Amino acid sequence: MGDVAKDLTSGTIGGAAQLIVGHPFDTIKVKLQSQPAPLPGQPPKYAGAMDAVKQTLAAEGPRGLYKGMGAPLATVAAFNAVLFTVRGQMEALLRSEPGATLTVGQQVICGAGAGVAVSFLACPTELIKCRLQAQSVLADSASAGVLVKYGGPMDVARHVLKSEGGVRGLFKGMVPTLAREVPGNAVVFGVYEALKQYMAGGPDTSKLGRGSFIVAGGLAGAAFWLTVYPTDVIKSVIQVDDYKNPKYTGSINAFRRIFASEGLKGLYKGFGPAMARSVPANAACFLAYEVTRSSLG
Repeated sequence: MGDVAKDLTSGTIGGAAQLIVGHPFDTIKVKLQSQPAPLPGQPPKYAGAMDAVKQTLAAEGPRGLYKGMGAPLATVAAFNAVLFTVRGQMEALLRSEPGATLTVGQQVICGAGAGVAVSFLACPTELIKCRLQAQSVLADSASAGVLVKYGGPMDVARHVLKSEGGVRGLFKGMVPTLAREVPGNAVVFGVYEALKQYMAGGPDTSKLGRGSFIVAGGLAGAAFWLTVYPTDVIKSVIQVDDYKNPKYTGSINAFRRIFASEGLKGLYKGFGPAMARSVPANAACFLAYEVTRSSLG
């Protein structure tokens, strides 16, 4: 099996592990990000992450925590296959000779390049996911009368293609998606490699065990959100914004309005669930990737 096929297979399995572990946390994150700012004197719909979990379970049951998983599940193979394959090909380009270990700086470059590639898959996938995850929150807002209730991922895609400018509508939020994925993946792969080399005591990480992959992967995932979380908030509010009566004119406008009305806190809505998700989900992803890649030779 060639290197590309190995990366495709390993990335797919790693992505599936990440999704299964992390999706409930992601649902709560999007609900907190998308809830409208409360009117003066009124409390927000959700008091915090645990309150969002309780309300979701009470209203929708456990299935509510996995709402919107169909879209990323359908594309997780392509997303992670592209991420790890592009990274692998960039590693091959940067190596001075076959099998040579890359520096942390070179891994940062590989991660950034992979981030560009996966943005074109992440944007439409996350638009569909965010619409499904956030619709119960937005239904309680003043504009509920004009909101569309979606029956599932394909229903979202059909509606966007028909009523929101065709294929272009599926790429709403592309700018903040790129602004998240490029620096975010640069940090992920840089931190992951740095931690592996630190634990191995040098550039040769071939003798590391599964525990090391879990630690390095979990901390690398946490580093991702520490770096780009406000950008993710902007992406989410842009993607769930009403097409006919938009609240925001673009990413910069969304940033300014959120900061003006809610301060810095508004740019970190849902940060707790995101961080709680990032460690176990990315630990599962990198462990599954490394174990699969090793088993394939």
